[in-house]
Amino acid sequence: MKLLPGKLPPRLLRQLLRFRGAPDRRVVLGPQFGTDAAVVDLGAQCLVLKSDPVTFTADEVGWYAVHVNANDVAVMGAQPAWFQATIIVPPATTTATVRKIFRDIDRSARALGIAVTGGHTEVSPAVRQPIVAGDLQGVVARDQLITSRGAKVGDLLVITKAAGIEGTSILARSFPAAARRLLGPTGQHRAARFHHSPGISVVAEARLAARYGATAMHDPTEGGVAAGLYELAVASRKRLVVDLDRIPVLEPTARLCDHFGIRALGLIGSGALLIALPEAQAAGLVRALRRRRITASCVGRVHKGSGIEARQAGKRVPFTWSERDELTKVLS
Repeated sequence: MKLLPGKLPPRLLRQLLRFRGAPDRRVVLGPQFGTDAAVVDLGAQCLVLKSDPVTFTADEVGWYAVHVNANDVAVMGAQPAWFQATIIVPPATTTATVRKIFRDIDRSARALGIAVTGGHTEVSPAVRQPIVAGDLQGVVARDQLITSRGAKVGDLLVITKAAGIEGTSILARSFPAAARRLLGPTGQHRAARFHHSPGISVVAEARLAARYGATAMHDPTEGGVAAGLYELAVASRKRLVVDLDRIPVLEPTARLCDHFGIRALGLIGSGALLIALPEAQAAGLVRALRRRRITASCVGRVHKGSGIEARQAGKRVPFTWSERDELTKVLS
């Protein structure tokens, strides 16, 4: 079996996740499909640990690495605190490029109140562009820990911002001429900066959702919102009934996806946050998010069962998702 770019196939991944090293009772949450980070019991508090590389883009790669890792710590209810990076660049990379990676890591970490605590740097012919593999930890009180396994029957499902935010930015920067034709010069510039505005960070909204009693949160990345929904359903062992018409897709995203023949819901989705929470708290959370100029929409409900029940125009429709991100079809 030859692998394609993107995430490992779920069946293979589940087989591999059985290799867990030595048993340790302090590991509250170890390797598991659909979870965002690991959790270790420290007594009154839990340590949340996350590692994630940035491979889709070399532009602002250090900045991306901090934010994508911070997102996955924050959705567990924890405050991101300590960051390390393994930085690998190809031969002939300029010193200016390496300095920019370090400065971008510093800038984004400072903005989120995160300390940079170490890492590793290397020049290697094994890579074709700079790769930053981030590792980030945070702490949370044991009784405030949130995992993607916690969704309860009757919870409403809320999504923040829109689908495909990160992917839109990458497409607009990777194919600027096509984006200018589709969106105009101003539109191309705006879409190219989607990673900053609306932004790929979900730390602020995750912290707010935790205060409103979120039972589960998930940060959709590769595979987009569609994969994120599937992963949340699997992790929580619940059936998610989702109205696809309610999932926001911004116009630049829709136009770029139509041009490249790809699905917006399968496009790398950092910037959106999936939140399950009690119905009584959902309206208050949506209002609180909007006061902070973070858009949010109720898109579904948690039921008994398993998998995704998708609806569109009031009718049940097939739900499709893929471990292979739509972006890989274009960049390949």
